[in-house]
Amino acid sequence: MNLPEIQKEQDEWSKRNFDNKKPYQPILGATEEVGELAHAYLKMEQGIRGTRAEHEHAMKDAIGDCCIFLMDLCNQMGWDFSEIIDETWSHVKKCNWKEDKLQDTLPKHVQK
Repeated sequence: MNLPEIQKEQDEWSKRNFDNKKPYQPILGATEEVGELAHAYLKMEQGIRGTRAEHEHAMKDAIGDCCIFLMDLCNQMGWDFSEIIDETWSHVKKCNWKEDKLQDTLPKHVQK
């Protein structure tokens, strides 16, 4: 299954399960999941509250949940999640932070 198909299914599922959603709700959900990702990574680094495999599973789950929440936001805003990822990656992959540490930090009219 590809991202556009998943986004369409997520939209249909979300509409069946949650009426009257507001765009801030998936933003808060994604934020919560980033916190869960950080929590799992911290506990893995500390070597407490579970095995490495359990923490890695929790991290993967949080990443997936984040994507689902962000797809939900895109659906509410009428945006194509896959297109956003493609456009952003197209820009990011051109960056070379080792050669140009100020890249994209200067206004466009000041950049070389």
